[in-house]
Amino acid sequence: MKPETHATPTAQDIIAELNALGNPDKAAHLSRFFKTGKGQYGEGDLFLGITVPEQRSIALKYRKATPPVLAELISSPYHEIRLTGLLILVDQFTKNKDEAFRQTCVDFYLSQTRNINNWDLVDLTCYKLLGVWLTDKDRGILYVLAHSSNMWEQRIAIVSCMHFVRQGDFRDCLAISDLLLNHPHDLIHKAVGWLLRETGKKDRQVLKDFLSSRSSRMPRTMLRYAIEHFPEEERKKYLSSH
Repeated sequence: MKPETHATPTAQDIIAELNALGNPDKAAHLSRFFKTGKGQYGEGDLFLGITVPEQRSIALKYRKATPPVLAELISSPYHEIRLTGLLILVDQFTKNKDEAFRQTCVDFYLSQTRNINNWDLVDLTCYKLLGVWLTDKDRGILYVLAHSSNMWEQRIAIVSCMHFVRQGDFRDCLAISDLLLNHPHDLIHKAVGWLLRETGKKDRQVLKDFLSSRSSRMPRTMLRYAIEHFPEEERKKYLSSH
């Protein structure tokens, strides 16, 4: 991989490099893995067959991409092109500490949620950008997203709480978990269970208190994820009473 370019790149520059890395066999595998069939959660998504490390290298090289270029990447029908654009955006946000610039990045990210439409696109970006941004700010936007009819916006709402949880701040994670407790889709069950598990790794009693009145009525997948690090006998007890 060539080092970071200092020229202002075009979307075509970036897309050309990504296309050159494409692998049809990997693309076919990824299409199955990300459930792109009719009626599945990733229906119609297209893949080039590029690994995430390769995309990160491209993102680093083209970290100076402008907002119009990023908008073109993130609106691509190809999954890896969208992810590369999002990785560039997160890198720009992370490296630039100017508050106004960061606000622009967050606003842009929120304007693109229709294209952040698979679980990896959410999980690799939202808490590193939106979560970090909201550390010392009003977090009302997370509740707006949690109440959305768009499953991916709901996943952004809960996964963005990862940044807070890692700092020992569980309030919003637990509140949004409550809002999503009876969600119909297993991708939300897994996301909520994951965040609850991370909460338990920081403070086991906080998780136990949350589960005390909810474990019997939360989706089984959510519960299994949440208690993954409990001792085996304790896990069995929770699951047997579910």
